[in-house]
Amino acid sequence: MEEGIDHRIVSVNGIKMHIAEKGQIHSLSSLGYHAIAPDLRGFGDTEAPTSITNYTYDHIVNDLVALIESLVAFTPRSPQMKPMDRMRGEIEAEIAEIGTANVLKTILSIRKPSPPCFPKGNAFGIRTNASISLPSWLSEEELTYYVTKFDQKGFTGGLNYYLAIDQSWEVTEKWIGVQVKVPVKFIVGDLDMVYTTLGTKEYIHNGDFKKDVPFLEEVVVMEGVSHFINLERAEEIGSHIYDFIKKFK
Repeated sequence: MEEGIDHRIVSVNGIKMHIAEKGQIHSLSSLGYHAIAPDLRGFGDTEAPTSITNYTYDHIVNDLVALIESLVAFTPRSPQMKPMDRMRGEIEAEIAEIGTANVLKTILSIRKPSPPCFPKGNAFGIRTNASISLPSWLSEEELTYYVTKFDQKGFTGGLNYYLAIDQSWEVTEKWIGVQVKVPVKFIVGDLDMVYTTLGTKEYIHNGDFKKDVPFLEEVVVMEGVSHFINLERAEEIGSHIYDFIKKFK
């Protein structure tokens, strides 16, 4: 949508992935970095495999590894996948009834300091005929763009990541006890539903995170920010990223 950003399709890990190049993309490219923003499989203009077994953590990581390989010299890892039969839930029917725009406005504006709760029958907590306001950082034009993309493919691709959570748990067994031994700066919003999920704050702040990521340099918890942190505080996030990566030049 923004001027000066190039869009193209690249073949990665058995799918065709859409990426936007240049821009925070703008805040980092202006500092001399080659910035890439991909649509994950199932989203936007990237292909959306129909099988739930194609949406595990391994797939996410290997898609991104393959993307990096397509840009620079890199040897990716080829994982062995274990198939798993799953049934799609009823959430897609709820989305169809509520409407894409209302669902997206709700998801993008969720700001609850308590653990997330998604009741069956009305997972998004949307009241009939209720008016849902856009957050200040999201324009009507941007919402229309997202709605158009989700209307093209539906929410199945995005939902499949969650439906494959059990399988992701299985395939990550090989990583039990493995530490992430690269420099890390972790940034999260204090209203992010991942951060507010039971046990997450304790894991991050009570030492277990540091045990798993021994080269963790800094944890930044941004106040008043929810899940879509890169949209809510784009410039601030860009500064955090630049401050972190500039020392690796």
